Amino acid sequence: MRQISSVCPECKKVLHSTLFEENGRIMLKKNCPEHGTFVEIYWSDSKLYDRFRRYSYVGSGVTNDSILSSHGCPWDCGICSKHKTGTLLANIDVTNRCNLSCPVCFANSKASGFVYEPDFEQIQEMILTLRNQKPVPCYAVQFAGGEPTVREDLPKIIETARKFGFSQVQIATNGIRLAKSREYCEALKNAGLHTVYLSFDGVSEEPYRATRGFNAFPVKQKVLENCRQSGLDSVVLVPTLIKGVNDHQVGNIVRFAVRNGDVVRGVNFQPVAFTGRIDQALRNEQRITIPDLVALLEEQTEGEIPSEAWYPASAAVPIIRFVTAVRKVPLPEFTVHPLCGAATYIFEKEGRLIPINEFVDVEGFLEFLENVTPEFKGQGSNVTKLAKVLYQIPRYIDEAKSPRNLNIVSLIRNFLKNGTRIQAAHFHRKALFLGAMHFQDLYNMDLEKVEHCGIHYTTPDGRVIPFCTYNNFHREGIETRYSKQYRKNMEFENMEFENMEFENMEFEKKSLENQEKRVA
Repeated sequence: MRQISSVCPECKKVLHSTLFEENGRIMLKKNCPEHGTFVEIYWSDSKLYDRFRRYSYVGSGVTNDSILSSHGCPWDCGICSKHKTGTLLANIDVTNRCNLSCPVCFANSKASGFVYEPDFEQIQEMILTLRNQKPVPCYAVQFAGGEPTVREDLPKIIETARKFGFSQVQIATNGIRLAKSREYCEALKNAGLHTVYLSFDGVSEEPYRATRGFNAFPVKQKVLENCRQSGLDSVVLVPTLIKGVNDHQVGNIVRFAVRNGDVVRGVNFQPVAFTGRIDQALRNEQRITIPDLVALLEEQTEGEIPSEAWYPASAAVPIIRFVTAVRKVPLPEFTVHPLCGAATYIFEKEGRLIPINEFVDVEGFLEFLENVTPEFKGQGSNVTKLAKVLYQIPRYIDEAKSPRNLNIVSLIRNFLKNGTRIQAAHFHRKALFLGAMHFQDLYNMDLEKVEHCGIHYTTPDGRVIPFCTYNNFHREGIETRYSKQYRKNMEFENMEFENMEFENMEFEKKSLENQEKRVA
């Protein structure tokens, strides 16, 4: 048993809560004096829970302009002086307008009766807030909403983010506008967009009927084709994962990503959070956790992606701390809670999917870096010491098992030596990233996770708010405070896509044929 702080899902009061093991699962129990006892699944595999918790690290948070903690988490967001991780990825909601009305929308976009849409000057100030963070400025920003592409000035916003030094700029999108216009994809690329974070719930019609209200699969295929033709070659597929809706397709989603590996760089599964528009009464039958995904992928890939291949995002900390010590320049540390997310890299070899741990001793390599990093701290040259470390890298690599032409030893050496986005990009071009991020709702909330959160929202009042507290506690107040009057004739308000031309596009057939040719 372990004690944590959670909240009552009815009144949001902070409660002393208990994590306990039951039938191989970790459960969360809390009791509200007013609303009674709540028991919720927290992590569905106790062995994986123990393995992931070994990768727990504490960061330095944000040292400038932090709000002093007086009321405690989750009410002091801004960002609070007790927060332990800097902003690894910032979300800026550029609008709450949307051209869809998805039943699973955690932001409940387009249903509030008002428009939240910061003007360009406000967005520029939010960008500056992020870039001025100390000790490490934010390097990655995602423009979201609502649907960010309903704003005509989105390319200008992207250009501004690049001008102020973000090395990773992406948009979270349903893809409607990108599917309708290759020219628009080109405009985003020319503005400096790096990555399209594309909602992608399956490889057939049925999941989209449940999650989006219409068959959106042809739209997703068209997005990939337009990105391919416009040179926008970094797409991450983002399935909202719901038990009984699309959990039977996780293996096929990964194989679809591999077949489209010229433009798809990753798949980031998001187990559904019961916040926003989704029906919370379906929680017990639709709840799915990261260990469930891991087990499903192992089963649906016939063991090619086993559970041993997965690590928490915090496992990257020894690598980042080593590079920071070598370069003597602070870098963003992934000191997120080890149970918030999971990740691995997979490759294709002779028709098989192989994870990185099949040819890299990941645990040994991370332990090695942790042990040698203290030698690089302080004054003096690190050239000789670095050479000795790089010489030992092959001890942790079985090149005979690695994919042909990968040259993994050289990739790792270059990154440890230089630690730049260019070296990281070389690696990502060779691999397919698989990730899972389980955002919290009021039922499974663990405030320790919030204090370690590295995915934040920034707001027009200059605050920086962790993802899960923003969506569960602060979104409505922020959007109401900075809202505009609802305009009846606002563009996209009444657009319905159930009968859109994508449903009957000849493209669907041609795209599938092209995929089969690439596979062959």
